[in-house]
This record gives sequence, C-alpha cells and structure tokens, in this order.
Amino acid sequence: MAKTSERSQRGGHAGVSIEDVAAAAGVSTATVSRAVRGLPRVSAATREKILKIAGDLGYVASSSASGLATGRTRTVGVLAPYVDRWFFFKAIEGVDRELHANGYNLSLFNLGGQSGSRERLFSKTMVYKQIDALLVLCMSLTPEEVEDLQRIDIPLVVVGGPVEACPSIGINDFAASVEATEHLLKLGHRRIALLHGQDDSDLNFAVPRLRVDGFMKAMKDAGCTLPPEWDVFGNFTVSSGQAGFDELWSKPGPKPTALFCASDEMAIGAMLQARRRGVRVPEELSVIGIDNHEFSEAMGLTTIAQSPLEQGQLGTRMLLEELAGTSGSVRSVTAGHHLIVRETTAPPAADPPAA
Repeated sequence: MAKTSERSQRGGHAGVSIEDVAAAAGVSTATVSRAVRGLPRVSAATREKILKIAGDLGYVASSSASGLATGRTRTVGVLAPYVDRWFFFKAIEGVDRELHANGYNLSLFNLGGQSGSRERLFSKTMVYKQIDALLVLCMSLTPEEVEDLQRIDIPLVVVGGPVEACPSIGINDFAASVEATEHLLKLGHRRIALLHGQDDSDLNFAVPRLRVDGFMKAMKDAGCTLPPEWDVFGNFTVSSGQAGFDELWSKPGPKPTALFCASDEMAIGAMLQARRRGVRVPEELSVIGIDNHEFSEAMGLTTIAQSPLEQGQLGTRMLLEELAGTSGSVRSVTAGHHLIVRETTAPPAADPPAA
C-alpha cells in the first residue's frame, strides 16, 4: 500500500522515468531515447520491445500522449544568440520554410545576445520541450554542451560557420575575405584599412578570426602591410561601423584609400559616417563588406554575397532526412559565396586623402 500511495503522489504513470524503461528493457537510456523518438541506430526488434515496455509502464516521452505513439514531437529546435540581426532572422526564415513544408514545428531558443544565459538549455529546456533535432546558429558549443547533446542523442547541425566536433554549414570565410581584399588590390589599392571584430555576446566562434586571416593573407601576398592605426575593432553592427570609421579618420597621419569590413553591417555604418564627415565613397575611400545584407544593394555596397536563408533550408533538410532514417544525412557542407561589384569600390584617386 505504501508503494501504491507513493506512485499516486508521483502522478500515476507520469512518474515513470526513462531510467525505469531502460532498466526493464535491459538497455541504455540513450537507446530508449532513440527508440521512442524513432531515430536510427536501433534495430526493429529492440525498438518494438522498448515501445511495448514503455507502453506497459505508461512512460510518456513528451507532454502529449500522442508523442509516444509516433516517437516524435515533429518539432525542431533552433538555438540563436540573436533573432533581430540579419543573418540570424534570414537563417531562421529558411528553417521555418522547410519545416512548414514538411509539417514540422519550430521551437526557438533565443539567448538574446546574453552569454550568461548559456547555462541552460541542452540538459534542461530542450529535454523538457522534447525537440527531435537541433539547429545551432553562429555560435560555439562548449565540450560540456556537445556532450549533453550527444547524451540526449538528437541530430545536430550548426549553420553559419565551423564548430569543432559538430557538422556545420557555412561559406569559406577565409576564402571570402581573400576574394574581397584581392578585389581592392586589383583596383590598385595598397593603403587598405581593416574594420573587424567579435560579436559582443561572446557567443561567436571562428568566423571573425577567419575573415581577418583571409584579409591578412591577401595583403601579405601582395606585399602590403597593415599599419596598427588602421586596424579598427567593431562588433558586427551598423553602429560599430560608424564608431569604427570615426576612430579611423580621427587618427593623425595618412589616410587609407580603401576599407575592408568584415561584415556588411559594419560597412554600411562606415559609409554612413563617411558621408556625414564629407568623405566621398568611393572617390576618396573604397568600401567593401561581406554577407550581401538586404540593405547592401540599396546602399550600392560592393560585397561578398552569401545566403543564410539557403543555409538554414539546407541544414533543416539534413536534419529531417536524418530523422526519416537516412543515416549520414547531417554532414559538413561549404556553402557558396560570390563577389558582387557595386558603386562603393573604384581605383584609388591619384592624390590619396590627406590627414
């Protein structure tokens, strides 16, 4: 009677845990998780056995009883450091399009740019919400977080750049920066400044470094150097591009004839501030960015284009194919990029800007 009473206090069958099912079936909790979610790497016989035991015990893997019948919630999670910045909301749009077309739901985990919010989601919220797969946008994962995801055993892909130990989709940022810098060099520029930085949330990863490395490689190959006063730091926003231009142009000494920006948003900010200060683009200063932000065409910005929408769609298709049983569908892919020449780059003037 005491045991029965205790069970009642736990909410009847709802108190059955995944450990109870694993113990009764003689398998690991990871195998139970895969079986009830319909994930690959579980034999048909083992899956049938686990589902029967889970049913007999009344184990429910999701918040609804129907989740056990299908083993799925038909929900894919998206983890994003921001939702109000161009790359992120375009990638999320791509994910949503693909999920909607396949009858899946999107569960968004928005960190809001706050690195302190990281302590969180993989071992807690994501388990409780019962997502079937996870797409991570433009942020690194700690070894502990990767371990948590492997323990939960759901398909995972990162969109926006490389992350160690995780399949990822993104452009070759190093090559994109080399191409952008070479465009300026071919126009005849040798006095080229750099506006780069790191995401201010501290959630970003290799992309900012790769874009700087590509710029430095192209400059070195051309026999050019970057004076320390022309190395300006921003945080991938329009406002930091404005501040970066002010910092660059306020320093004493000769001025550059061209500016390589590690993102279009910083490039747009630099262009706006240049015009406010009476610096003509491109007559006195050529400006180039990376990304092909939705405002870049209207601003006439020369840039290296990529499509976060298509990257989000591709990553989502991979996850859905993996969930459908096609093992190996989730893999690393290098997305395409290309140079778009517009009005903000031109050969340097015969007389470069003075101090």
